[in-house]
Order: sequence, then C-alpha cells, then structure tokens
Amino acid sequence: MPSQDLQANSANDLSASSWRDYLELCKPRVVLLMLLCATVGMFLATDSFVAFDLLLFTNLGIALVAGSAASVNHIIDAQIDINMARTAQRPIAQGRVSVKSGILFSAVTGIAGMSILALLVNPLTAWLNLGSWIGYGIIYSAYLKRATPQNIVIGGLFGAAPPLFGWTAVTNQIDAGGVLLVMIIFTWTPPHFWALALDRKEEYAKVNIPMLPVTHGERITKYYILGYTLLLAGVTVIPFMIGMSGVIYLLSALALGFVFIVWSIRLLLDHDGAAIKTFRYSIFYLMMLFICLLIDHVYLAYSI
Repeated sequence: MPSQDLQANSANDLSASSWRDYLELCKPRVVLLMLLCATVGMFLATDSFVAFDLLLFTNLGIALVAGSAASVNHIIDAQIDINMARTAQRPIAQGRVSVKSGILFSAVTGIAGMSILALLVNPLTAWLNLGSWIGYGIIYSAYLKRATPQNIVIGGLFGAAPPLFGWTAVTNQIDAGGVLLVMIIFTWTPPHFWALALDRKEEYAKVNIPMLPVTHGERITKYYILGYTLLLAGVTVIPFMIGMSGVIYLLSALALGFVFIVWSIRLLLDHDGAAIKTFRYSIFYLMMLFICLLIDHVYLAYSI
C-alpha cells in the first residue's frame, strides 16, 4: 500500500510543490553545519583574513553541491522514507515533489555549485566536492546504506570532507591540517548516527536497513559508541599537540569531549531517552568544537 501511494503521489502536478519542499530536499540543517565546518577550515588554512568573495563563493558552491547530493538521497530513499516516522513527510516520499522534478532540481543545483567552485574558487575544491557528491549521493545512498552495518563508518568519509573543502579553497592544495579536520568529523560520525539508529532501531529493521543495532544488537552498538567517543576525545586534542590550535581550543575540546563520554556511558547504562539525547548532544558538540577552533585561531592571530 505505501508503494502504491508513493507512485500515485509522484504523479502530482509540479505546481503542488512549494519552495519549502525544494529547500527540504537540500537538508538545510545538515548543510548549515557543513558550511560552518567549511568556513572554519578556510580560516584555519591561513594566518590572515579570508577574502569575502572567496568566503561567499566557496560556501555557495559547497551548499549547492551538498543540496544536490541530499536531493539524490531523497530520491533513492523515497520507498524507505515513506515507511519511517522520522522521514515519512519528506517531499519525494509524499509526492509533493515528483521524482522527475527532484532529478532536475538536483542536476541544476549540482551543476551550478560545481561551476561556481571550478570557475570562482579553484578546480581542486570543485573536484573534491564532486567526489563527495558521488560518495554520498550514489555510493552511500544507493549501495553502502543497504549493504553493510558499517555503512555509516565507510560512508562517513564523504560527509566529513567540508573542512577540507574550505582548506583547499584557500590554499589550493591538500595539507595535513585539512586532513586532520576531516578525521575529527570522520571519527564523530559513527557515535552520532548510531545513537539515532538506536532510537529508531525498529524502523530501520522494518525497512531492512542493516544499521548496527539491527544486525548486532543494542548492547554491541552502545560499546561501539563509547569506543568511538573515546577515540574522538583523543583525535580532537591533536590540533593542540601539533601547534595548530591553542589552550582555548584544548580546554573546550576536553570539556565537550568529557560530556560526550558521559552521555555515551549513560547510554550504555540504559538511561531512559539517552539515545536521542546523545544524538542531539553530538550535533551541539560538533558545532561548538568547530566554533571553538575558530575562536582560538582568531585569538592566536591577534595575540601574536
């Protein structure tokens, strides 16, 4: 029945769609977090201020390409989304945007974003964004998500790249500093998403998506979350250890990491609602970690 409803809804006239539906296709909250990380990557790549036009075009290009990849994810996952409470109201799943219109929207935004990056930023940043688009939009969405319980670990690399995009936009080369920022997000992604998967375990099982809680059970997943959170706490002090950041960042990273570990332990001890609360804290954690990186960098730049 959901499949028949989806096909019927997909035949709706394009006029039934609103700009909000197309904005939702882009997963704007996810993209905003990506842009924050990309912006921090830009500022950390240089000791001077980033030119406004470079900041504008880089973020615009990244946002368009990321929105395009998110739209592809909506299209590929439509049959799954309609059967999950968290995603059932998405535009493609409900037929407010047809598959054909979604493909066209993804193509236009993707080409526009790539053009801006290639022509107004640099080709390296454009190629890296294309790789991320293919990785998330096609490899993860169409294959990895359905193929292995390690889907979010492998696929997380594609979503971890925004700070490197910002770094290469400024330097036009891949450096250790940019890669380190990628590794922070790469390590953060599994505990972030597995916490959500724990909260939505029954829904993932219903649609046959092999998330770790479904295939290995809740207890094993909770140990994985704690393990990755401890690893993340270690990775996040590396910027200070190599002189990339200062004491402001170090103290912030330690405090934020400590709270993340506490939430992981609460999750392991089966506190009520700990899964979704851990997921929500993980978003706050990443946002604040990168803001503190930026504050620390600006402080060091002015104090020298």
